[in-house]
Amino acid sequence: MSKIEIKNAEGKAVDTVELSSDVYGIEPNIPVVHQVVVCQAASMRQGTHATKNRSAVSGGGVKPWRQKGTGRARQGTIRAPQWAGGGVVFGPTPRSHARRTNAKEVKLALRSVLSGKLADGELVVVDSLNFDAPSTKQAVALLKNLELAGKRVTVVVSDEDVNTFLSFRNVEKVNVIGASEATAASLIDNKALIMSADVAKYFGEVLA
Repeated sequence: MSKIEIKNAEGKAVDTVELSSDVYGIEPNIPVVHQVVVCQAASMRQGTHATKNRSAVSGGGVKPWRQKGTGRARQGTIRAPQWAGGGVVFGPTPRSHARRTNAKEVKLALRSVLSGKLADGELVVVDSLNFDAPSTKQAVALLKNLELAGKRVTVVVSDEDVNTFLSFRNVEKVNVIGASEATAASLIDNKALIMSADVAKYFGEVLA
C-alpha cells in the first residue's frame, strides 16, 4: 500500500491514507501514456476541415476558348486547379480522427499517471472538498493554503459534488473534472493534482 498525507482546508496535514499500490505505486509506462494521450487528443478533433475540388467550385461550366487555333494551351474549365480561383488538389475532407485504444491500455495509462504524480509529489489529497454552497472565494483560499495559487491545477471531484465543481470552474489556471470523466490527458496536464480522500480511494477501486 502507498501512503500519502491528507491535508485540511488550512493546508495542514491531519491524517494519512493508504492507497492501492497497484494504482499509485507502479512504475509509470511512459510509451502507453503517450499513446493514450495522443489518441484521446485525436479523438477530440472535430474533423470538419474541408476544401473544394474542381467539381465543387461554382462556375467553369463553359470551355474558356476553343480547343485549337488560338495559340494558347488547351483549357476545359476555368475552375481547373492551375487557375486562380480553381479547385484544390488533394485538399482535406471532413473525416473522423478518432483512434481506437484498448481498455487495458487506458487503465494502465491512468495508473501510470497517478503513480507518477504521487512519486513526483504533485498529488495533493485533502480531507474533504464538500462546499456548502458554490464559493469561488473559498476555492481560491483553499488553493492559497495549499500553496498552489497561480499554478496550473486539476481538481478532481466526485460526480455528485456540484458545489465544489461550481466553486473551482471559474478560477484561473484551474481545471475541474468529475471522477468518472478523468482521462490520462486531463490528469497529467498540470503542476498539481487535487482530490479528496474518497476520490483517491475510488480510483484505487476502479483501476485496480
